[in-house]
Amino acid sequence: MALGTRGKSKSAAKGRRHARLRKKVIGTEARPRLVVTRSARHVFVQVVDDSKGHTLASASTLEADLRTFDGDKTAKAKKVGELVAERAKKAGVDAVVFDRGGNRYAGRVAAIADGAREGGLDL
Repeated sequence: MALGTRGKSKSAAKGRRHARLRKKVIGTEARPRLVVTRSARHVFVQVVDDSKGHTLASASTLEADLRTFDGDKTAKAKKVGELVAERAKKAGVDAVVFDRGGNRYAGRVAAIADGAREGGLDL
């Protein structure tokens, strides 16, 4: 274990990354924030207008139609991205700011972004 990382947990490091990111990423009414929350098994995505504090659209792998979807976690994450893009379009949102929530832009997080782009959202 390196001396600089002793006593520091992965979740604390993720929290610091997320706080650093949130200083720069602000969702407005014209361009809300696409928030990605990731657990070991599921992903949750919300489109949030920070000026009002309202969630405009959301999707997750816990939904009934995605529970029966065949594929690995990355394929399900891409499907969630497409689904949230469709719901955001219905809510009148065309462009969003991507908030990866302190996670690395790889794997399921990147798949959500790709699915949202394919669904027609401008990231």
